[in-house]
Parts: sequence; structure tokens; C-alpha cells
Amino acid sequence: MRIVIAGGHGKIALRLERLLAARGDDVAGIIRKPEQADDLRAAGAEPIVCDLESATVDEVAAALRGADAAVFAAGAGPGSGPERKHSVDHAAAVLFADAAERAGARRYIIVSSMGAGAEPAPGTDPVFAEYLRAKTAADVDLSARENLDWTILRPGALTDDPGTGRIQLAAKTGRGPIPRDDVAAVLAELLDTPSTAGLTLEVISGPTPIPVAVKDISGN
Repeated sequence: MRIVIAGGHGKIALRLERLLAARGDDVAGIIRKPEQADDLRAAGAEPIVCDLESATVDEVAAALRGADAAVFAAGAGPGSGPERKHSVDHAAAVLFADAAERAGARRYIIVSSMGAGAEPAPGTDPVFAEYLRAKTAADVDLSARENLDWTILRPGALTDDPGTGRIQLAAKTGRGPIPRDDVAAVLAELLDTPSTAGLTLEVISGPTPIPVAVKDISGN
């Protein structure tokens, strides 16, 4: 399977690239900075330099041509202001979905956020509130698309703790932490489970082995 990952140098993306490459998939990661390319090669992924904030749909579609699946794991990141939350977490996600449709890459997974899908609670940090609004807008756009077999994954609070391989996966889990290792493993399992298309899922650490949790939620 050829899989193209937007935000290819992100902490989740690099973990996912290692997992997919280790099992024999053909993996590429879209990056903005050429100096990040060696890190992707070390993870077993092909680096594709493309700035999703300035690229055209055709340029991104060219990067996705021949892909069986696309994963949007890009984000403006800590320290960025409200404008970049919308230009990356929303607009770039829409661009990547448009490009996936044009390239015929039907399987599409987006890494969203716990708390997306609702208006931020009163008192939420203003920049984080705009981040949640941007994620919500991207999720709403994706969920209306009929030409993509999409899954929306909303992780809880991300940590760099070692993965446990055990999670709670549901439409609503309640808040909780989850290691990035486990988020990457969930993404890999979702890519192998097309029956999860059309689902919006929250994931936190929990008692259930990842393959079992994904199988249970897919109904298979």
C-alpha cells in the first residue's frame, strides 16, 4: 500500500512512517522544510517537499498520485497564532482532501483533536479556541465528502510516554491522555480497516489492545 502523510515531520507522523515502513508499506511524507528530509528517510519514508499553505491543488495532487491512502497529520504547532491555525489546521486540510479526491486516493484519515466538533468552552485560551474551531471546520468539510472513505480520529492529551498498545476507542471516550506511539499505531490499524470509513472517533489510553478496539468499533 502506498500512503502519503501530510505533516510528515510531525511527532505522530514520524512514528507512523516507521511503523508503516517496517511492515513493508510504501510511505511518503509531505514536508515544508528541505532540511527535514533526512529524518524522513531515516524513518523509511520518501520526503516530498511541498508547502501546503501555498501549494495549489494540482501540486498536492501530483504528490498523491498513485497513493492508496492519505493521512492528514499536519498542524501549525505550538507557538503559532490564530491565523496559522486556520491556514494549516483548516485550509491545508481542505486542500489535502481536495487533492486526494483529484488524485483518486479514496482512503483518507485526518488527525483531529479531542474537543473538536463543539464550540470551545468559556474561558478556553483564545489561541487554543481558534485551533479547535479550525479542527472542527476541517472535520465538517471532510465529513461532507462522498468521494473519500474518510475517518476522523480525535486523540486525547498527547504524551511522549512509551506506548502501551492499549486504548479506549469510541465515538465519545471522555478526556484522557494517550502516548503518540499509540496514536500512530491506531492510525496504522485504521488504514488496514476500511470498514471504519465514515466514523468520527475519540481515542485515549485504556484497557483494550489496539487491534481489538479497532475491530470492535468497525463492527467486524
